[in-house]
Amino acid sequence: MDEKQRKKELKKQLQLEQQRKFEESLPMSREQFIHLFDELDGCLEEQGCNHTNTLTVRILDDMKVTNKEEVIEWLREHGGYCDCEVLWNVEECFE
Repeated sequence: MDEKQRKKELKKQLQLEQQRKFEESLPMSREQFIHLFDELDGCLEEQGCNHTNTLTVRILDDMKVTNKEEVIEWLREHGGYCDCEVLWNVEECFE
């Protein structure tokens, strides 16, 4: 294996490790996050953002998420300090 191939392989391994760590850090399932983002997108289109996590909390309540505080803290750690930032900053982590 030449140097270029070796670097490419190392980069791929690093990306896979980062993805694995990200997935392990999730306080709820990926599917629940996707549902949250979809619901939040619709709510924000109708109501706009009041620069709080009010809509996110309401959606998590509707989803019957039991560790809501942990999810909110996780969202904040990933740049989701208000409802619109959850979509702008956090949703892209799932792409």
